[in-house]
Amino acid sequence: MAAISTQINTLPIASDVQDALVAWHNYLTAERNVSKHTVRAYNSDVTSFLQFLSSHHSTSVSLRHIADAPIGDFRSWLSRQAMNGRGNASRARTLSGLKNLLKFLDKNGYLHNAAAALIQSPKLPKTLHKALSVDEAFKLIANAAVVADWTGERDRALLTLLWGCGLRIAEALSLTINDLPRDGYLRVMGKGSKERQVPVLPEVIAALDRYRSVCPFPETPARPLFMGVKGDVLNQGMAQKAMRHLRSALNLPESATPHALRHSFATHLLENGANLREIQELLGHASLSTTQRYTDINADEMMRVYMKAHPRAKASQD
Repeated sequence: MAAISTQINTLPIASDVQDALVAWHNYLTAERNVSKHTVRAYNSDVTSFLQFLSSHHSTSVSLRHIADAPIGDFRSWLSRQAMNGRGNASRARTLSGLKNLLKFLDKNGYLHNAAAALIQSPKLPKTLHKALSVDEAFKLIANAAVVADWTGERDRALLTLLWGCGLRIAEALSLTINDLPRDGYLRVMGKGSKERQVPVLPEVIAALDRYRSVCPFPETPARPLFMGVKGDVLNQGMAQKAMRHLRSALNLPESATPHALRHSFATHLLENGANLREIQELLGHASLSTTQRYTDINADEMMRVYMKAHPRAKASQD
């Protein structure tokens, strides 16, 4: 709270906006329980807009300025970002942070901005992290322990868990010793504090056991499962760095990231007969439409196999 108060005090805003931002921050952290990364991103988004609005009006921004802001102000703010080199994806994400604040202010009686609902997000292409092939995934796991010390087994266990259970990297790194699989299942706390239960393969448990047997830090129920060398929870950046070294050493594509293993988990299940509802539950998606994106990948793969294998398709290519 001290950090956010310091940041708010440096903004060109009136006291009523300061109070509203503190309330919004409390809502995000206490009620919504969003990640620290999301809070930082939202704060950055809102800061950008408030600084733009202050410059536009040449005064400190009050709630009245935000309430009366026409759609032209929002468009000008987004255009300024484009002029500064921000792409559609970055501007769309920034707009989502501001809309979150405006929705909170409206719902809680601080202000209502009629133009907010008219703001259109920059168009984005349909994209999805490219899944690894089954062979690439096996190759990655088999060679994951490139470091000779205990951190090599840690990296192998982490990557095996991501592919074997379809976890987000943040979900895996939030696990503690107390969260270890029981009776063949792992309980995972996902986005929005939604808990789900994921089956765990024996190979995943074996990889975790090998890592635990060489990890130098004593185990207590509350200790993070994946540890960094300094005795703290493993940092996401370090896990991504290890993945970069691996894909370079194994000549894997740039798309081979920790998050791509989650997509590989879903894609490989779909290719082997799992239905979308089952995959939705395993991934912890709130909406089936999110999971349905994997059908596009599967359709591409099926067409590739068809064109390669069907006699009529082969004949037309000769």
